[in-house]
Amino acid sequence: MAKLTQTPSQTLGPYFAYGLTPEQYSYGFLTSIAGAAVAATDTTGTRIRIEGRVLDGAGVPINDAMIEIWQADDQGRYAHPADPRPLNAGFRGFGRCGTGTDAQCRFYFDSIKPASVDGVQAPHINVVVMMRGMLLHAFTRIYFSDEAAANAHDPVLATMPEVRRGTLIGQLDESRPGKVYRFDIHMQGADETVFFDA
Repeated sequence: MAKLTQTPSQTLGPYFAYGLTPEQYSYGFLTSIAGAAVAATDTTGTRIRIEGRVLDGAGVPINDAMIEIWQADDQGRYAHPADPRPLNAGFRGFGRCGTGTDAQCRFYFDSIKPASVDGVQAPHINVVVMMRGMLLHAFTRIYFSDEAAANAHDPVLATMPEVRRGTLIGQLDESRPGKVYRFDIHMQGADETVFFDA
């Protein structure tokens, strides 16, 4: 009797990065429902770029992670049918980017800076991390270093020890033109990013 082997559906991946971001991985016959461009060029708001890497416990970049983001626009509106307010033109609010096509294993997103969604929470971006060996996604947020006053009153940041809050803050790179934020995701180790229950 022939020995049967595991099929892709029985393993942990990294198949999702290729399947969920096929255009990024140059699968020309497939299209992506979301990419790294979260807002079109005609979307109103302050243009931002988020760049980062996903790092393992030893600080080594992970080359087959996929990052998914969901965010509000510059008026605090999500691109969601349950929100009755008119949508900002060209704003998708949702993006995906894998780390396997960049020589330094970086992900990036081009978007607009979000506003507070409820007047209480600081501006932030919701993040989902998927990668090899993880049975469940990891959930986190990106806050912004130039929103210190809002961050100080954010109810989610207030739930964690002050020494851990920095793992959720995207750092504005003032040496570059425009608003470019650096946000590395540490899966383990001394600088492990704060992750949330779904």
